Amino acid sequence: MSDFLLTQVINYGSPLVGLILMLGALGLPVGASAVLIAAGAFSQQGILSWPSTALIGLAGAILGDMFSFGMGHYAKDAMQRRFGKSPTWRNARISFQKQAGLAIFFTRWLITAIAIPTNLIAGGSGYKFTRFLIYDISGEIMWILLYGGLGYWFGSQWELVYDFISNFGGVLLGLVLVGFGIREVIKRQGKIKKS
Repeated sequence: MSDFLLTQVINYGSPLVGLILMLGALGLPVGASAVLIAAGAFSQQGILSWPSTALIGLAGAILGDMFSFGMGHYAKDAMQRRFGKSPTWRNARISFQKQAGLAIFFTRWLITAIAIPTNLIAGGSGYKFTRFLIYDISGEIMWILLYGGLGYWFGSQWELVYDFISNFGGVLLGLVLVGFGIREVIKRQGKIKKS
C-alpha cells in the first residue's frame, strides 16, 4: 500500500476508510484489508477514533457487498439463458444454495480472496437477499473486529501483521481448492464404480 494512501487515511479519517472498504468489496484493488489493519493501528495511536472508524468501515463494506450481490442478481437471467440447461450449472446452483451461508460468512474474513465471486454467485443463483445480508453482516463484523483489532493490538507493527495475514490467506485458499479438488475426484470415482 502506498504511503500516499496511508497519508490520506490519516488526513480524511473514518469516511475514507469506509469508502476504501466499499471499493474493496466491489473488487477494486485498493488494499482494503491493509487499510483496515492500518486503521486499527492508527486508532491505537489516537489518530482515528476506533468506534466511528469501525462503524463507518462496516457500513462501507456491507454497502459494497450489497452492490456486488446486486450485480449478480441482475445478471441472473442472462446466466440462466446461457447456462440454464446445463446439468453442471443446475448442480452448482443447488450445491451453492446448500452451503451459501457458510461461504458468505467465511469469505468475509477468512478466505477474502473469493468474497466478490461469492457475492456475484449468491446474487446470480437466486439466494435470498435477506439471508445474504445476515451472513454478510456477521462476517463483516468479524472481519472488522479481527483485522482492525490486530492492527490496534500490534500498533506500529501492523505491516508485519498484514504480511502474515496475506500469506496465510493465500495458503488457506490453496488448501481449500486442493480439498475441493480431492472431494470432486472421490465423488467421480464413486460414480464410476457404481456404473
